[in-house]
Order: sequence, then structure tokens, then C-alpha cells
Amino acid sequence: MDISTIIGIGGAFGMVVFSVLVGGGNILGIIDLPSFLMVVLGSYFALITSTSLAGGLGIWGIIGRTFNIPVFNEQSIIQKMMSFSEKARREGLLALEDELEDLDDEFMKKGLRLVVDGTDAEIIRSLMELELSQMQGRHADKIGTVNQWAALAPGLGMLGTVVGLIGMLQNLEDKAAIGPNMALALVTTLYGSMVANLLMIPFVMKLRSQDSRESMVKEMIIEGVLSIQAGDNTRILAMKLLAYLNPQDRRTLEAELIKD
Repeated sequence: MDISTIIGIGGAFGMVVFSVLVGGGNILGIIDLPSFLMVVLGSYFALITSTSLAGGLGIWGIIGRTFNIPVFNEQSIIQKMMSFSEKARREGLLALEDELEDLDDEFMKKGLRLVVDGTDAEIIRSLMELELSQMQGRHADKIGTVNQWAALAPGLGMLGTVVGLIGMLQNLEDKAAIGPNMALALVTTLYGSMVANLLMIPFVMKLRSQDSRESMVKEMIIEGVLSIQAGDNTRILAMKLLAYLNPQDRRTLEAELIKD
């Protein structure tokens, strides 16, 4: 569970409520069901129109990813790569074949399978980078769906503002209707801004961060696979792969993996 997502959402909405109360307002004044329905559900159905029914329903799973911390096991990957490198240099590339079935990482398994089969290095790089680019494309489509919701919500908020103003102008002689219509006019704008800026845009940024990290791990695997095929010294391989880690994780492994 990614606690930062929960803290961020709770803190952001909490600050809105706190600001209303500190400013002398009433929290019930910003709670309006018609405004909620128009902005949240209205923008959601507009999203379905812009994508598809499957895309609209699937967005909840995409958003759910922001509440989980993805585990890519970079350190474990480096250790496995070094083990494969040592075995390949000692016994030959064909000796890796028996080790492949135990691999959990399908991307690494495919790359090493190509190495064992004697595939040219350029072809291996091309195939693995193609798979990486296709993954990035799929991620971009999913992130784009969330980004579309962020773009639609403020527009629905402005639409609610117009509806509220129309209702108010049509009933200027009814003083009792001015307040509710003005509330609808203003609260819908607030809801549109909150959906976009407190939820969807932060979700997009977190999803992009996760995509960037997963892409980095796959780039590291490509580098490791090609290094094993080239017969690089295990120490050189370790230095290449450690370059992909953040400084803290790198220092943790360097003393253990790179020895004089």
C-alpha cells in the first residue's frame, strides 16, 4: 500500500475543509449533490464517450495502481544477472538454458532465451526494445485516460456554473431561489477544480513515475542480457547495472558485488 497517496489525498481535502472553516464558512455550504452529480458523474460519462465502455470501466483499476507500491526487485535482478554471467563465462552460454525455467521475470527470460539460441546482439536489442516501447505505449494509453478525466472535470464545473447562473437569472424575482442557484453555480466550479487538481493530475504524475521506473528496470535488463552475451567481465556487468540504481541502493550492493 502506497501510504503517500492516502496521505496526499486526505491532506489535500483536509486543507480545503480547514480553509473553509478557518475562513468562517460552513462545510455544508460546499456540499451539494446536484453539483457532485454534474461534475463527477458527468465528466465520467463524458470520459466513456471519449474512450470506450471498457476504457471507462478500466480506469478504476488504473487509478488503483496509485495506491500500490510496485515492486520491480532491481537488486534481485542484478544478483541474478551476475550469477548468470559467472555461469556463462565458466560453462558457456548454453549452460544458462537450465536456469531459465526458474526465472519469474518473463522479459529477462525472453532475452536470455535469445542469447542461448545464438541470436545476433542487434536483433536481441531490437526485439527487447520493441517490447519495451510497446509496454510504454500501453502505459501511455492508460495514463492518457486518467489525464482525459482531469481535462474534462473543470469543463463540467464551468457547465454547472452556467446552469446555476441561468437558473438564478430566470428566477430573480424569487429571492429564495437565488441562493441555491448561486451555490450550484459556484460549487460546481469548485468540484471540477478539486477532481482535476487534487485527484486526477496527481494520479497521472504518480502513474508516469511508475512507468518511468518500470522502463528503467527493463532497460537495465536489456543492458545485462547484451553484456552476458558479449562475455563481459562480471565486475564490468555489475558496474553497468548498478548505474541504474539510486545512490542509496547502489551503495548497499557495491561493497558486496564489486570486490577487488
